[in-house]
Amino acid sequence: MNKDYYGILGVDRKAVLADIKKAYRKLARKHHPDLNPGDKAAEAKFKEIQEAYSVLSDPKKKAQYDQFGFVGDVPPGAGGGFRGAGQPGGFQGFNFSDSGTSTLDDLFASIFGGGVRGAARLAPERGEDLNYAMRVGFEDALHGLQTKIRLNRLTDCAECRGRGTKSRAGDRACPSCRGTGQATQQVGSMRFASPCPACGGSGLAQSPPCAACSGSGAKPGTETINVRIPAGVDTGSRVRIPGKGNAGSRGGPPGDLFIVIEVEPHPVFRREGPDLFVKVPVSVSEAALGADIDVPTLGGRATIKLPAGTRSGQKFRLKGRGAPFSGRRGPGDEYVEVTIVPPSVSNPRVRELMKELAEIEGPGPREQRGASS
Repeated sequence: MNKDYYGILGVDRKAVLADIKKAYRKLARKHHPDLNPGDKAAEAKFKEIQEAYSVLSDPKKKAQYDQFGFVGDVPPGAGGGFRGAGQPGGFQGFNFSDSGTSTLDDLFASIFGGGVRGAARLAPERGEDLNYAMRVGFEDALHGLQTKIRLNRLTDCAECRGRGTKSRAGDRACPSCRGTGQATQQVGSMRFASPCPACGGSGLAQSPPCAACSGSGAKPGTETINVRIPAGVDTGSRVRIPGKGNAGSRGGPPGDLFIVIEVEPHPVFRREGPDLFVKVPVSVSEAALGADIDVPTLGGRATIKLPAGTRSGQKFRLKGRGAPFSGRRGPGDEYVEVTIVPPSVSNPRVRELMKELAEIEGPGPREQRGASS
């Protein structure tokens, strides 16, 4: 008998997609195998719900089902092909227990002998990436540097030259797949392709593993390499050195080396990306009357003009006097923050002048603020 997919989901035949989705989600949560461990009836019901939803949520399948009462070349139960469609998007979440297999990998294994997992173990693999922590000076980070580092990493085995095999038989084409690296199989109207189980997808003949590296094609070693740190790096920057990670397995390509930067602090400047910040002390008279003052920059001293009435904490921008930065055209800016330093009152004349200034100023800024509020 043809299955009543509308009845399985408990919706009317005129139900719209939103109603179908709502019913599916409610039933799927109720009968999901993870929520009903060991319950075969719930598992069967869940697969039935999956099958119904896969048909009714697909406009083409739904149209065929509404017209003929089944989906596919033959009615359900007449044999041939896979029954049901699993979740939308393929066989994910489907249990192939009816065919004696529990996962999609197991199904392929039954078709090809050894399956995808067994083939992958023989295939060449890319080597792991490595991280190397480097502490650089403030100036070196700004202008860049070239240096040498001593690195411990896996390198190609000298005995087999990274092949992982005892002889050079791996240079010949695999007789099973004729060098294509793939095995194909026709199952009904469906055609499957997977890595060749004989050569692991490499397309090359396999020989006994190399005794020196146990077939991995790599051995631990120490190497001194030249590295160039570009201008403008900052703490946390990662500089990639291609091909200097661990060697690959069974002839696979090597990974990459990443230099992870930590920049030493500067005694004067504070850096935020491409911008530099510096605090400069000024006297009370310079801040009050205005003055031309010298400030430090990366290129030496520069002069800025303080306007009369400059306040402590006020910032002044020097455009283009900041740091170079990776990925940015041109340097950033420098920001000069003014810090007003009060005079020493140990000098009697200074103390006398400060008293005169207090009398002239009248109420202090705190009292003035309180009066205005």
